[in-house]
Amino acid sequence: MYDALTSRYGFSCPVRGETSVTLSAFRSLEALPGTSHPVVYRVTFACGCGGEHAGLVTHEELDWAPLGFGRERFFNLMTARLEDVSVELSDLAARRIQAGEWPWTFFCLPEERPRPVFPSSFFLLAATDGAVGVAVRCPVCTRTSVNLVTQSHVDLRFHNDAEIGVVRHIFWDEPIDGGLEPFLASSDVDGRRLEL
Repeated sequence: MYDALTSRYGFSCPVRGETSVTLSAFRSLEALPGTSHPVVYRVTFACGCGGEHAGLVTHEELDWAPLGFGRERFFNLMTARLEDVSVELSDLAARRIQAGEWPWTFFCLPEERPRPVFPSSFFLLAATDGAVGVAVRCPVCTRTSVNLVTQSHVDLRFHNDAEIGVVRHIFWDEPIDGGLEPFLASSDVDGRRLEL
């Protein structure tokens, strides 16, 4: 389902049969009730066919596979064999985390600080003019903050924008029913510098 070499998730598409999308193409993520090991998420994603489709992704595929903790194999043209690269990818990720880097970060408005997260903390995403609005549930304070970041900030692990936009609205317990677009179009977006 997830390909760590291309950073894309594979899903079925009713028009094309199969499609692969990046994390920034996701529009919503919701943990399904009753699933615990592994937790399964229902995702809605923007497909290359122009439509939005639903798919399922496990917690391991969402949070751990992008770091190389999976069974990543590629065809080595030099040896003409399938070779395992998961050990190298996971070792590289572990070293970067030990050095203080985190694969994904966001700015928590209630705490006024950047926080490390995994994609399972995202629950709404919206594409807007080359940027991505991301609603993130903070794993520490459990409040929701909305950040405006580049696609690379979401799609590429260990890529953090030097500055991100933060919607100046604290979402306590109210749902975000109308999507992120009204918040992203407002003038209530501040630029925040991520000091990581």
